[in-house]
Amino acid sequence: MSLIRSIKDQGVNILSDKMNILFIITDQQRADHLSCMGNSILRTPNIDNIANEGVRFKKYFCATPICMPNRASFFSGSYPSVHGTRSNGINLNPEVPIISKVLQERGYHTCSIGKLHFNFYANSQDRTVSSFEEIPRWMGGKINSTTFPIPYYGFDEVLMTAGHGDVMAGHYFEWLEKIQFGEVEFLRKNIGNIFKLYYKTVIPEELYPTAYIADKSIEFLERFSEGKYEKDNFFLHCSFPDPHHPVCPPGRYKDMYNPEDIKLPSNFSDGENLLEHPFIGEQLRDKRFVHLLPQKVDEETARIFTALTYGSISMIDDGIGRILKTLEKTGLKNNTMVIFTSDHGDYCGDHGLILKGPAHYRSVINIPLIWRIPGLTNSTVSDSLVCTIDLPKTLLSLLDIKKELHHEIMQGYDITPILKDPKDKVRQQILIEHDEEISKDKVFRLRTLVTENHRLTLYDGYENMGDLFDYESDSIEIDNLWSKEKELRNTLIEKLLREIIALRPRVPKRCAYN
Repeated sequence: MSLIRSIKDQGVNILSDKMNILFIITDQQRADHLSCMGNSILRTPNIDNIANEGVRFKKYFCATPICMPNRASFFSGSYPSVHGTRSNGINLNPEVPIISKVLQERGYHTCSIGKLHFNFYANSQDRTVSSFEEIPRWMGGKINSTTFPIPYYGFDEVLMTAGHGDVMAGHYFEWLEKIQFGEVEFLRKNIGNIFKLYYKTVIPEELYPTAYIADKSIEFLERFSEGKYEKDNFFLHCSFPDPHHPVCPPGRYKDMYNPEDIKLPSNFSDGENLLEHPFIGEQLRDKRFVHLLPQKVDEETARIFTALTYGSISMIDDGIGRILKTLEKTGLKNNTMVIFTSDHGDYCGDHGLILKGPAHYRSVINIPLIWRIPGLTNSTVSDSLVCTIDLPKTLLSLLDIKKELHHEIMQGYDITPILKDPKDKVRQQILIEHDEEISKDKVFRLRTLVTENHRLTLYDGYENMGDLFDYESDSIEIDNLWSKEKELRNTLIEKLLREIIALRPRVPKRCAYN
């Protein structure tokens, strides 16, 4: 039974035969950075309200803990090794079938407000490759709203933020220029701030990117409710670039949380041990890429960074609260599913580290997912394994879009059974890919398998070593069982190999059989 029929059978008042989609995504937010997920310091009442009528997924893992690749994995429903954006800096191939295009073709008005990251941000060494999201070109006026291509990756309407912190280009920077914000030149000259961990922003609350995204999302919903679009349904991609570093929440959010109140994780001192890890230790000792690799920090830095991260999330939560009130006020709530998630996490003090990178601790690969569907979901919690690549197939299934229109590169599972019954299971394990090319001499590849109870990681080029952790008995991941549980290790390595084999697409497609 399709979602629409099941909702009708339950007598829910819907506005049309299809349901709107509000997809809210943050950047670099771990699963436990929500009060509804057990955080005792951070306050997120508005995101919690989504959970009050939806399913919270405790074991939702990214397909890869890197910005561009995992966002491409959500839109395509496939792994980076298949869609091709396997590392930051590789533009998503416009020929790859993605869910925004599918929905657009099925009669949805598609709108993206905030971060996209389908194209790279920084200057490319290969001048034959261009980017419509390149920060210097937007700030230098070489790209603007008149030269930006629409539709863009299946979006009919785009208001883009490109960057992090207050180093933010795209339509947002163009808007700051239009309203004659007095610090535009300061922002243009201080583009290097993007490499810092945190600092005090010059942008006030009402003009900060988070406020801009919330305001523009509200304006879109109001226009849609007033019938100013030809189409009957919408897919709104509402994408906040925070709390990704540099963390610089504005105004009252800067001091909302006291660093002294931040309790460091119990595995904080494990950072010293990681310096001896054959692979991770090598990355921690390399100080050339302090904004791209995990950073081992002292207690004070970890507390300040976490407190500012909490402030950034609280500002996002307030913006989401205003968006949800608009859904209700405009009458769109009963016909709009709401999804809240992130692209990857942040160590935020775990193992003495901050930021993200090729160390697949749970704080980086386990991210929030809350899914609310009017008439279908209730306030429940699921322990079932779910991966980023499962979301597109599930969306198409919920919207009763025929399987013939689900492109064959979609490698995920339909998790509709879990939305109906959170105790249901649809998968036994999750593969996590990680291919990164930071410089000519900084290229690495690793693969991780996550099961209900374990996490296994193999590092390419590092023989006879790896990571094996028991999530049940060692939730803080400090007891590496690689050399202690050889039988378990071999079993999980076989599962990893079989998962990789099963997921390889059969391309090119054979046209005929003998």
